[in-house]
Amino acid sequence: MRLSRPTRTVLAVLAVVVLSATATACGDAGGLRAAGATPTANSPARLWPDLPPASSPAFDFDEAETKTVKGVAVPGDDIRKVDPVAVVRAEIASDPGDYAGAGARYHGTASALADCVEGRQTGTWAQPKGCPLLQPYYRDLTGDGHDDLTLGFRLLPGELTAVRVYTVEKHRLVQVMSYEDALSAVELAGRSVIVRSPSEVAGYEYRLQWTWDAQQKAMLLTHDEMLRTGGRSPSPRHSAASRSARPSSAVPTPPPAVPSAALSSSTS
Repeated sequence: MRLSRPTRTVLAVLAVVVLSATATACGDAGGLRAAGATPTANSPARLWPDLPPASSPAFDFDEAETKTVKGVAVPGDDIRKVDPVAVVRAEIASDPGDYAGAGARYHGTASALADCVEGRQTGTWAQPKGCPLLQPYYRDLTGDGHDDLTLGFRLLPGELTAVRVYTVEKHRLVQVMSYEDALSAVELAGRSVIVRSPSEVAGYEYRLQWTWDAQQKAMLLTHDEMLRTGGRSPSPRHSAASRSARPSSAVPTPPPAVPSAALSSSTS
């Protein structure tokens, strides 16, 4: 029988008490014992203190970029009534450089979208096999008490997947997060979207976390980590372009977010 954490803790304490009593009965006089040398605590060492601080960022990471989705209505300000296929079509129409024509990077996405069934899906998500749009998920990420929309769709040709988050502001559909990469997994936790991507280094993966910021009214990149996963082999297909869009310095790691037990999807 597997013991719960509180039960294991109580049994461990009882075991310590019994062992202490046994040691005392055997003639142990008790008292303090040395636990060995304690490592010296070192404060952070600041490098190049005379270096003048930068007044502006060297690169634009589009961390707080938002945009209104044109041509897509939000009936009754209910994001669940928005057609996900129409949202992707609107992105393609607004960015012909990436999607339109045979020379565009993701021209295959525009072509494959023709296989998608327009209109709000009811019941089980059942787009045709060739449709690049993934099942949408609905969850309150902004804390306003209303669902927001997390969309994913394949960027073709290639191995990249686009991840987008939308909310409703002043009766309009607004994109508050945009990212694409070769993905291992995507999770929603609290007010955050967590994206995991394969690394070229065997046994490691990238973990990026976007969290809603009420002041910027956008999902900000709050964590960018490289984590050990075990014996997985490296993935040479990981997007170098996506990696270059990440800040070069690591962000301090807070307590890890716990993925939600269940996500509200189009089937709910």
